[in-house]
Amino acid sequence: MLRNKNKSAGKTKSKQRAASKKVPKRGFFGKLIYAGLVAGVWSIIIGIMLFVYLAHDLPDYDNPPEPGAGVRSIIVKAENGATLVRTGPIYGDFLTYSEIPDAMVHAIVAVEDRRFFDHIGIDGKGIARAAMTNAMAGRLRQGGSTLTQQLAKNMFLTQARTIKRKAQETLLAFWLEMKFTKRQILTLYLNRVYFGGGTYGIDAASRKFFGHSARELSIAESAILAGVVQSPSRLAPHINPDGAWKRGKVVLRALVSTGLLTQKAADSIGQNRPFIVSGGPGINVRFFTDWITQEADRVLQTRGRSLIVYTTLDPTMQVAATNALKRGLEGEGAKKGASQGALIAMDHDGAVKAMVGGYSYSKSQFNRAVLAKRQPGSTFKLFAYLAGIEQGMKPADIYNDTPIMINGWSPKNYSGKHYGKMTVTQAFARSINTIAVQVAEKAGRDKVASMARRLGISTNVSSLPSLPLGTEEVRLIDLTSAYAAVASGGLKAKAYGIIEISSLEGEVLYRHPALPAIPLLTQDTIEKITPMLKAVITSGSGRNATIDRPAAGKSGTTQNSRDAVFAGFTSDLTASVWIGNDDNTPMQSVTGGGLPARVWSNFMLEAHAGVPVRELYADQELYNSTYEDLPKFEDERPKKKSMWERIFGKKRGE
Repeated sequence: MLRNKNKSAGKTKSKQRAASKKVPKRGFFGKLIYAGLVAGVWSIIIGIMLFVYLAHDLPDYDNPPEPGAGVRSIIVKAENGATLVRTGPIYGDFLTYSEIPDAMVHAIVAVEDRRFFDHIGIDGKGIARAAMTNAMAGRLRQGGSTLTQQLAKNMFLTQARTIKRKAQETLLAFWLEMKFTKRQILTLYLNRVYFGGGTYGIDAASRKFFGHSARELSIAESAILAGVVQSPSRLAPHINPDGAWKRGKVVLRALVSTGLLTQKAADSIGQNRPFIVSGGPGINVRFFTDWITQEADRVLQTRGRSLIVYTTLDPTMQVAATNALKRGLEGEGAKKGASQGALIAMDHDGAVKAMVGGYSYSKSQFNRAVLAKRQPGSTFKLFAYLAGIEQGMKPADIYNDTPIMINGWSPKNYSGKHYGKMTVTQAFARSINTIAVQVAEKAGRDKVASMARRLGISTNVSSLPSLPLGTEEVRLIDLTSAYAAVASGGLKAKAYGIIEISSLEGEVLYRHPALPAIPLLTQDTIEKITPMLKAVITSGSGRNATIDRPAAGKSGTTQNSRDAVFAGFTSDLTASVWIGNDDNTPMQSVTGGGLPARVWSNFMLEAHAGVPVRELYADQELYNSTYEDLPKFEDERPKKKSMWERIFGKKRGE
C-alpha cells in the first residue's frame, strides 16, 4: 500500500517536470509566419501541378503551325480558266523589322498595345483599364491581351474562349518575351496576324486591299490595317471600306493621343480615304461564287474540304450584267424608289453565264437571284398559255377582254380598261389579265400549276384563280430555267454552275454529268408560243427590251409595283431581271416592261457583242417533230461547240 502511494507520487512529479518543459505558445506574428510558410509550400506544389497540367499539351515551340493552317481553301474558276475568287490562307512576303514602315509599327502599338515596349508579356494596367471600360459600358468593348499574348494565341493556340487557353496564352507570352526581343515579337506578329479576306500578314493584306507591297504603306493605309485587326471579318476593307476607314480614323486619333501624330496632320490625313482595291472581278462575282460553294458541298455531300471548282461563268457577261443592273438602279431606279435588283443569265441547257444577286454584295450578301421568293407578275402567264396550247388553244383564237367574276374575285387589267375582242397572241403581247385568267380556267388551273412545276418552278404553286397573274412566289433562277426550256425547243434546262470539282492535289471529285435531252414540250407547242413571246417585244408590253437580233420574252408587274420582272431569250442566251425593294415597299410606276426590260436590253446587247445574229429556235426551218422525236431533233440542230468543248476540247463523257 505504501509502495503504491510512492509510485503515484513519482508519476505526479514526472508530469509536473514535463509540463514545465513545454514549448511556449506562438504569438500572432508567429502564427502568421507559420501560415505563410504552409501556404507558400502548398502554392509551390499547386503551381507545379498547374504548370504541368497547362504545359503537357502545349504545341512544339520550335515548330509553330503556319498561320491559317487547317483553314479551308476554295478556288473558284471561270469558264475561261480565270480565277474568280480564292478563299483560304493568302500570304505575302515576310518583312523584316527594318522593312516594315514606322507608320505601321506606331499604328498597331497605339491602338492594340500602347505599353508593348514596357511590359513583360502581360499588362496589368491594360487589363485593369479594359475591365473598367467594359464595366462602364455594360458589355465587352476592350480586351486586355497584349500583342505578345495575341502572337502566342495566333502561333500556337486555338481561338477557344476558355480559362485553360487563356492561362496557356499567358505562359507562352512569358516564354516569347524571354526568347525574343520586342522587335522580333512585333515582326512575327505583323507577318502572321489575320487581316480578313483570307490574308495573313501585312504584306498579303496590303497587296489585296491597296494593290502594293506593305513596304510602301502610307500612314492612312497603316491606320486601316491596324484597325482591321479588331474584327477582320467585319472590317475587311474590300468588303466594308466605309467601316474600315471609320475604324482607321480611330487609329489616327490614338496616334494623336500618344503624341506620335499632330492633330493637324491627323485631320489632313482623315479627309481622304486611301484607294481600296475592290478585288477586281471578286466583288462582282461573289453572289455567284457563294452559290457555287454551297452547290459544291451539296453535290459532294461533304463540308470543309479544300477544293478547286471549275464553273460556267463567263467573266465578260458577268461584267455586263453587273454594269447593266447598277446603271438601272442608280439612274431610273433611284428616281422611282427601286433600291434592289437581280439578274441571271444562262445557256439554253441551264449553264449559268452571269449572276448578280443584288445591288451591292458588300452591303448585303443575300442572293436575290437564287434565294429570294417574289411574285413574278405576268411572266407567269407563260405557263397558263402553254397549258392552253396543250389543250388545243391556237394563237389566232379570239377571246373577249371583258369583266369576269370567279368565286367573287374579278381580275383587273393594269390600265384599268377593257379592250373587247382580240386574238390570243394580242392578249399575250399586251398582257391582258382577264384573258389570261380565261385561258387558265379553260385549260384548268391544275394544268397551269403542273406546267409550272414541269418547267422547273420549285416553290409552292397553288391552283388559285389568280395563279396565271403571278401571285404565287417563285425564285428568279427557276423562272429563268423555265424560259430557257422554251428557248431550247422544249428541253429541260435545269440551272447549274459547276463543270468540275477537284482537290488541290488534282484529284477529280465531281464532273457535271452528260445528261440526256429530256423533252418537256412538243415542237408544235414551241412553234405556237415563241411567236407570241416575240410579239411581246415587237409590239407589246416589252418593247423596251428590243435589241439588235430576234428576241422573245415577257414582262411582269405585281400589285402597286412591288415587283417588276422581265424574262426573255435569244437564240443563244436566256436572261431574267427582277427589280424591287427588300422590304416589299412599292415603287413609283415601275413595270416589268419598263426598267427591268431596259436593264435586260442593255445586258443582252453587251453580252451578244460579236455573236452572229441567228433566228430563234422555233423560226429555223429544221424538222417537224413529235414529242417522242425531240431528242433526235435536238441532235440535228445546227452544230455549235458546247461550253464544255470550248473549255476542255472534247465532248462531255469523252
